[in-house]
Amino acid sequence: MAGMAGKDVETMRRRVASVASHLMPASHFNPSHDGAIGFSSCSSSMDDSYHKKHGEVPTHEPIWRLIASDESGKEFADIIYEKAVGEGIAKITINRPEKRNAFGPHTIKELIRAFNDARDDGSVGVIILTGKGTKAFCSGGDQSMRSKDGYADKESFGRLNFLPTFLQVQIRRLPKPVIAMVAGYAVGGGHVLHMVCDLTIAAENAIFGQTGPKVGSFDAGYGSSIMSRLVGPKKAREMWFLTRFYTASEAEKMGLVNTVVPLEKLEEETVKWCREILRNSPTAIRVLKAALNAVDDGHAGLQELGGNATLIFYGTEEGNEGKNAYLQHRPPNFSKFPRLP
Repeated sequence: MAGMAGKDVETMRRRVASVASHLMPASHFNPSHDGAIGFSSCSSSMDDSYHKKHGEVPTHEPIWRLIASDESGKEFADIIYEKAVGEGIAKITINRPEKRNAFGPHTIKELIRAFNDARDDGSVGVIILTGKGTKAFCSGGDQSMRSKDGYADKESFGRLNFLPTFLQVQIRRLPKPVIAMVAGYAVGGGHVLHMVCDLTIAAENAIFGQTGPKVGSFDAGYGSSIMSRLVGPKKAREMWFLTRFYTASEAEKMGLVNTVVPLEKLEEETVKWCREILRNSPTAIRVLKAALNAVDDGHAGLQELGGNATLIFYGTEEGNEGKNAYLQHRPPNFSKFPRLP
C-alpha cells in the first residue's frame, strides 16, 4: 500500500470494515487506528446485521399436539407422533424406553407411516426424530425378536431385511430436513438411524457406536458408507471392527454430530435449529438436501434431484407454455423465454 494516498487507504479500510461487520458480529471485528484489520475471538453472539434485521427466532416452548393415529385410523403404539401448534415442526419419538428404544418390525412400520404423514403435510417443514426418555435415543434392533430368519413380531414373518432399509431410504429422500435429537445411547441400528438424518443435536450424555460384530450383525449399507463419509474410512473401520463407544464430545470432534448441549437444553436447542430452518426457502432446502445426498445415492440420488428440478420447472411460465400449447392444440412459443448463459 506504499503508493496509496492516505485518503485511499482510509476509504479501503472503511469498506473492509463495512463488509466484515455485515458478515460477523461487531465484537469479532476490531479495525485499529492504524488501518490494520484485527479479529477478536469468536463467541456465540449473533449481533451481525442479518440478525439485527431479521431478529432471533422465538425461544418459547412449542405446544405439542398429539397425533394418535395415522390417516387410516390405526393408532400408534411404539411411537409418539406430535406436531407443534402453529409451527411447521413435527416430532416422532420412539416409545420403547423399557427396551432402550430398540425397534422391531412394528416400530419401523409406525415410523414409516408417521414420516409419510409429515412428508404429505404441507404445513410441516422440519421433523425431529428422538427416543423416549433420557437413557437412549435408539439402541438398534430388538434382539429378543431376532431368529435365524431375521426379525419378526406378532404381525410379521421373519425377514433379514426387516424394513429399516426402507426407513433409512425414506429419511434420505424425504424433501424436508430430519433432525436427530439424541440423548443417551445411539448405538447399533440406532446409530445408523441418526447418521441418515440430516442433522444431529446431541445431549452431553449421548453415547455413540456400533455393536453389530458383538452380536453377530452388521450394516453393509448406509451404516458403512455414510459413516465413512462422515468420519473417514479409517475411523469408520475403527468403529465397526473394535465396536467401541464414543462420548458426545468425541462424536462432535469426529464430525458425527453437529453440536452438543446440556441434557436439559436438548429440546430447546433442537427446536431453535428447526425454527431457523423454517425461516429459509423450503424449495432451496428441498433441492439442497437432494443435491447433498445425490453423490452418495448414485442413480437413485440423481433421480431424486432430477424430480425436484422438474417440480420447480413445472411451476414456471416456460414449463406451463408447453403444457398449455399441447392442451390448446397449438405450437408452443418458447421464443419469448431468454436463453440465459
